[in-house]
Amino acid sequence: MRMYDIIRKKRDGHPLTDEEIRFFIEGYTDGSIPDYQAAALCMAIYYQGMTEDEMAELTFAIRDSGERLDFSAIKGIRADKHSTGGVGDKTSLVVVPLVATFGVKVAKISGRGLGHTGGTIDKLEAIPGFRTDLSEEEFTECVNRVGAAIVGQTREVAPADKKLYALRDVTATVDSMPLIVSSIMGKKLAADDDVIVLDVKTGSGSFMKTIEDSRKLAEIMVNIGRKAGKKIMALITDMDRPLGEAVGNALEVREAIDTLRGEGPEDFTELCVILSENILYLSGFGTMEECDEKVREALRDGSALEKLREMIKAQGGDSGVIDDENRFKQPKYPHTVLAEQDGYLFHMDTEGIGIASLLLGAGRNTKEDSIDPSAGLRILKKTGDFVKAGEALAVLYADREELFPAAEEKYRSALTWADKKPEEQPLVLGKVI
Repeated sequence: MRMYDIIRKKRDGHPLTDEEIRFFIEGYTDGSIPDYQAAALCMAIYYQGMTEDEMAELTFAIRDSGERLDFSAIKGIRADKHSTGGVGDKTSLVVVPLVATFGVKVAKISGRGLGHTGGTIDKLEAIPGFRTDLSEEEFTECVNRVGAAIVGQTREVAPADKKLYALRDVTATVDSMPLIVSSIMGKKLAADDDVIVLDVKTGSGSFMKTIEDSRKLAEIMVNIGRKAGKKIMALITDMDRPLGEAVGNALEVREAIDTLRGEGPEDFTELCVILSENILYLSGFGTMEECDEKVREALRDGSALEKLREMIKAQGGDSGVIDDENRFKQPKYPHTVLAEQDGYLFHMDTEGIGIASLLLGAGRNTKEDSIDPSAGLRILKKTGDFVKAGEALAVLYADREELFPAAEEKYRSALTWADKKPEEQPLVLGKVI
């Protein structure tokens, strides 16, 4: 079997056999298949797509490319939540401690930023001292004692995905449904969870731009999860505007802390509540109404915030960031973007806003790029707001002033203005069970 023939076969639009898919994943994992051939196949998949059977086999091959985690030593119901990626999406930082407050165990493996979207691991590493590289023994102990832990992918767990994840990021093959499905579900199924709730984004800031594509992605992932014996469901949620107000790693952690304190943006808080109550519901904690009340009470009484403090401390981080935001690395320069006209903010190209944050240093252009944890932006006006000329639209943050012109230009180009208010879009657009 030759990789050349597999690339040509997919380039010409033919389905790959299970053996061909396994050959590719095994060869790319052990290094016998080089980056340039893997990139060529990813591009062929991008253009030609895959059948559902191919996607399932690619998912299982990625799952089986390394060690499959055994969480049997973790006592209780094990649950996880995953987002397909968006701008300002820091929900894991709120949802994980929220559901752990009720005894649900969250042994979460997360990724880094991909394209214009942020990554949970990059956000957590903005907390001074926070370790995302726990050993398996430390990870298990932390989950049993605290109720939750979030770590990055190890070389042993789904190593094929780790390599493909980085390759896709720099070869313009991020937004391919088969590659998104296999990446997300390959990692999820390598972990030993009982319950999985998926947050499938749709709109200008997501990899799936239309509700139809997002629903198809959700249905495929739920079907694959069921084949693997999981309790699984998916919510389809709006990413046609950034989630919350903060975009950038330390900024987003600070917003998550505010949210657990009951002071977060309304849209972000509501989505965190909805995701959390669905996890509790699938985990057997009562009706949806009962789970909703439990989650809201944990925000009101501060127990979820204390669970985050406990989790940060258990993973070596400075839990003082919860009470003192100055413990985060601070950006050297702020820069305010002012409105140049009166009018309603009619639409936000959310991907463009994510790229503006990347241009400030909050994301990566190449696999080797480092991230400035303090860089990013705070959105002051969002879709539907009426703005007067001279009002502040956003504040940009960076360590180098020369980064502001390109980032401001990108931010401005992401905004559409009108003389009428747009129709309000619901936060949750559908559910797949």
